[in-house]
Amino acid sequence: MSRPAVRLHDPAKGEGAIAEPIGDTRRFWRDAFVTVRNETERRAAPLSPEDQVVQSMPDASPAKWHRAHVTWFFEQFLLRPFAPSYRSFDERFAYLFNSYYVAAGPRHARPQRGLITRPGVAETTAYRAHVDAAVVKLIETTQEPERVFPIVEIGLHHEQQHQELMLTDLLHAFAQNPTHPVYDRHWRWPHGKRANSPEDGLVAGIHTVGHDGASFSFDNERPSHQVLLQPVRVARTLVTNGEWLEFMADGGYATPSLWLSDGWATVEAQSWNAPGYWQHVDSAWFSMTLGGLRAIDPSLPVCHISYYEADAFARWAGKHLPSEAEWEVAARAEALDDAFGAVWQWTRSAYSPYPDYQPEPGALGEYNGKFMINQMVLRGSSLATPAGHSRKSYRNFFYPSARWQFSGLRLAEFEH
Repeated sequence: MSRPAVRLHDPAKGEGAIAEPIGDTRRFWRDAFVTVRNETERRAAPLSPEDQVVQSMPDASPAKWHRAHVTWFFEQFLLRPFAPSYRSFDERFAYLFNSYYVAAGPRHARPQRGLITRPGVAETTAYRAHVDAAVVKLIETTQEPERVFPIVEIGLHHEQQHQELMLTDLLHAFAQNPTHPVYDRHWRWPHGKRANSPEDGLVAGIHTVGHDGASFSFDNERPSHQVLLQPVRVARTLVTNGEWLEFMADGGYATPSLWLSDGWATVEAQSWNAPGYWQHVDSAWFSMTLGGLRAIDPSLPVCHISYYEADAFARWAGKHLPSEAEWEVAARAEALDDAFGAVWQWTRSAYSPYPDYQPEPGALGEYNGKFMINQMVLRGSSLATPAGHSRKSYRNFFYPSARWQFSGLRLAEFEH
């Protein structure tokens, strides 16, 4: 695992955890731990107990479960191995709040997480406080900092992933409610970072991709390696709602020749005729957002689309999606508007291991590697990504039909 490093700041800047601890290392990690844990509670604060227990589909999880699961992660991988005097808050929680770590023991079925009405929200909060106190004590007293602090670090990044999932899953639940609940009435679309060049990014030749620094990265970002790219222009801008409306008006959702076979089958099975959360009200399009139901702004990036939709749109536009390597090279050249902080961007790359990929040892090796099948890579970050959790080598991944995430696209075309 890479040496400790965390910096919390604006994700639109496109940088992740790159700062080295300065001065008192124990204080650094204690403060980083408290900061991330507090951010989870800040995101949960507007939610009622009823909001926190709902599970709107098998792929989503209740907010209460997210809060408890990330707490279990620290308990399981940090406190149990390195704090001999630690006493668990409730031994039954290991079964309830394990996710997919088979090596860590049996677990409650994912589709049934919404049935866990107990422990309640108050007891979950007490569980978090119990573990927080033990982790802070461990950070301040451990005699094995070289082993403990890397686990703290990966636990913080793991929690940041769930901070984003809390919002994506909550929005899906709110979108099922005909009263259009509001998570944050002051929510506004973020202002992204503009590219250095007004032109689309031309990438070609041999480039190094993947994480090659000393700061934090997940194992699926490593090792860095060289790729050969044919000359391709990656669009500077994201595809907008206005462009998507043109696609819809031109019969995009009713033209089988634009779609992959599995994509067209999904369109028919799900009756898709617009991006996720879009609603046609009084001859106008609206979308469910964290600020409630809002009129579609044609100038904003299209959001909540699947890989199938992104691929069909690219084919309709006479272009294609960039590969993840093309995206990364263009991002490193500062050639992309809104590379970070707006929407995750689908690539045409299947989620597979890099050459000589090595998973983390032990149960943490289940974190990424075993999911490298039947999924597609997204790059960048989204409006729900917490500060300090984006970087140019980050590899997000979802099944091609998924669209409850804050996902969009940009286009690419080969130079002839």
